[in-house]
Amino acid sequence: MNQDSVTNQAIKEKAVELGFHKVGIAAVEGVDHTEVQRLQAWIALGYHADMKWMDNPKRQDIRLVMSEARSLVCVALNYYTPHQRPEGEEYAKISRYGWGRDYHKIMHKKLKQLNSWLESLGEGIKARYYADTGPVQDKVWAQTAGIGWIAKNGNVITREYGSWVFLGEIVTNLELEYDRPHTQHCGSCTRCLTACPTGAITQPFVVDANRCIAYHTIENRGEKLPEAIASHLQGWVAGCDICQDVCPWNQRFAQTTDVADFQPYPGNIAPKLIELAKISDEEWDQQFPASALRRIKPEMLRRNARANLDASRQNNDSESNCF
Repeated sequence: MNQDSVTNQAIKEKAVELGFHKVGIAAVEGVDHTEVQRLQAWIALGYHADMKWMDNPKRQDIRLVMSEARSLVCVALNYYTPHQRPEGEEYAKISRYGWGRDYHKIMHKKLKQLNSWLESLGEGIKARYYADTGPVQDKVWAQTAGIGWIAKNGNVITREYGSWVFLGEIVTNLELEYDRPHTQHCGSCTRCLTACPTGAITQPFVVDANRCIAYHTIENRGEKLPEAIASHLQGWVAGCDICQDVCPWNQRFAQTTDVADFQPYPGNIAPKLIELAKISDEEWDQQFPASALRRIKPEMLRRNARANLDASRQNNDSESNCF
């Protein structure tokens, strides 16, 4: 098979065969350059906090990733399970993305298979895959490829699965017929902005990582969390799903995933704050095997849990002083 005979239909059928739930094609020339300007403005404001990798020039020009790039094959994988967290201040909250097996491992395995298949279709075909591991604006490309739209909370929402999806892409030198970019469907809804307890969504489509609970519980390596964050954690120790939980698209269209590896590990839905506050390095290693949560080192997890316990104690003290 030569390059000219590689069709979008064949690529999409192969992606679905490998287990991806959505697939779309974007042309390198088709990206909206205002997105690059938005990224530059966001970085200029310091909204990327300590995430220095966001300032990588490759994020602003995909040809710096692959000089011969012509198209991107974008995919999405639904990870939603219907489990619900218990009520009660004693429980720690972990974001759904980290409940089961590390999504990087699952996405990379499928992407590697798709990537190898694509390269095997003809001599001279080049392809390179990413899933939240390289300097690629995956959300921008997902929207350009028609996977979904970038919402006011910065997540990509799909019509079929809401925003409970992992994104990946293959950059290739193939000239492919591209899909139409997805249109915006948030309308006048501002539930995510209103629900964020730290005001991290400073305006629609703009998220300040310096105020984001997910950023601080996952990426902040400091010994202590900023007081403005620590006092509003509401139980979160690993990520934060507040802006996704209140989204009408998620409430109406979430579907249970067929990927067994995304089913929650024991202890990830209802861990106790008091237990995580004193978890040992060895216990951490045993409790989070092959997990994306391993990015949150044991000392960080202890810090996050203790910050919640301190905030709860202070709230209870202030309430008791009112009587």
